[in-house]
Amino acid sequence: MNLTKALGSVGGLTLASRVLGLMRDSLFARFVGAGFASDAFLIAFRLPNMFRALFAEGAFSAAFIPMFNRKVGDKDGRGLPDGIAFAEDALSVLLPTLILMTAIFELAAWPMTWLLTFGFNGASAERFDYVVHLSRITLPYLLLISLVSLLGGILNSLHKFWINAAAPILLNATLIAALLLFHEHQPLLTARNQAIAVTVSGALQLGWLIWACRASGVRLRLKRPQLNPDVKKLMSLIWPAAAGAGAVQINLVVSTALAAALLPAGSVSYIYFADRLNQLPLGLIGIGLGTVLLPTISRQLGRGEDAEAMATQNRGMELALFLTLPATVALIVCGVPIVGALFQHGKFALEDSVLTAQALAAFSIGLPSYILVKVLTPGYYARSDTRTPVRYATMSMVVNLVLNLAFIKPLGHMGPPLATAIASTVNVAMLYRTLVRRGHFTPDARLRRRTWRLLVAALIMGVVMYFLNDLFQPFVTGASVERWGAMLALVATGGVVYAIATLLTGAFRLGDISTLLRRSK
Repeated sequence: MNLTKALGSVGGLTLASRVLGLMRDSLFARFVGAGFASDAFLIAFRLPNMFRALFAEGAFSAAFIPMFNRKVGDKDGRGLPDGIAFAEDALSVLLPTLILMTAIFELAAWPMTWLLTFGFNGASAERFDYVVHLSRITLPYLLLISLVSLLGGILNSLHKFWINAAAPILLNATLIAALLLFHEHQPLLTARNQAIAVTVSGALQLGWLIWACRASGVRLRLKRPQLNPDVKKLMSLIWPAAAGAGAVQINLVVSTALAAALLPAGSVSYIYFADRLNQLPLGLIGIGLGTVLLPTISRQLGRGEDAEAMATQNRGMELALFLTLPATVALIVCGVPIVGALFQHGKFALEDSVLTAQALAAFSIGLPSYILVKVLTPGYYARSDTRTPVRYATMSMVVNLVLNLAFIKPLGHMGPPLATAIASTVNVAMLYRTLVRRGHFTPDARLRRRTWRLLVAALIMGVVMYFLNDLFQPFVTGASVERWGAMLALVATGGVVYAIATLLTGAFRLGDISTLLRRSK
């Protein structure tokens, strides 16, 4: 399997989704701004998003995909009926569990929202009830997107990566349509309409995955729940994987709660917009690599191809560093023009751009760690070890909480993002060290040779872009066409400088490019 080609397929669709996401956030900033209404919606959306990351896309995929692959057995799909039977057993337990969880969350929306915000910095009863109302509207998204995760895991295991990668496009398209067609003069009403659109998008994504599965010959029947040995094993793997896969999400929830409780209005929005920009490379690189690596490595290990699995993880690490290091430097150095181009219009002012760029710089320090987690954890999950990542994730969450409390007063809205970045770095260091100690990962000569050269190339790009910032700044806040043109020019310039720097440092050679072209043909 060609790792670069597979990542390109997933990454291309993820790019489309992230571009739509940026358009959505730009419209949201224009119609809602950065204040109480935006903070309320973002907190309401954080709750289902957190559980989606913990239990649906994170924990469930980490436990389900390796087991499903072992049932399928080989790439020709001769064991597919066994895999489908296992998926039906999993669905029979997952669906009633999700229905019960959603009902409980709806009933407990008030105390859960209070825990997420610690009372929303002393908000009035009317304002706090509004946040709870939005939370109840968005909670059904958890049930819908969890079922999407099950169907997406099946298609990923069958190497149909693009179908699941296309699903988030429906989320962003639905929210954009709601902003354009149903925005109101009052930001509170627009935020409510966005909450409704979240749940609608979940239904659309589920419909897309059901259709795609049937087109691929996969039809799951609803059965009576039965805790057979396979389902029991799946459940035993899910719970520890939940914390392991969701460490970053839990850290973000802690950061959001402290910001809502201790910082001025708008701080949650600054952190959110910064995180959205930080999520762009994470989605393109980290999620794409994680999507491809887990089924690939688990299948290689199932065949006894340990050397091939090691090589796959080395190339995953190399791709992650090649794409992540320049993105990290660019978001730190060019934060103000990037934020200005995307969000600074309508109700979103220059001061909001500067404060968001500060939070972005703090988040971006941990960008390599956020992505390397996606590269390293498949080395555990493919071996059905979900407990080691959860231990390390728990340690990183403690680090995050301590640093949040230490940073939030002196650094304000920059404190929570910086704490999250450092905590993620601690998590990656522990994951990497244990894989190496167990002999499950050894950096090969090619990876060692290129790593430091890629870092130098990214720093060269950062120095050049620092001196070019003033050139782009007047154009990124102009008319729509002008600002998007300036944004594209900024990104293209950084890309060209980085490409030249990689050749100058020897991170890549002209021969590597010709080899890639031959493989592409």
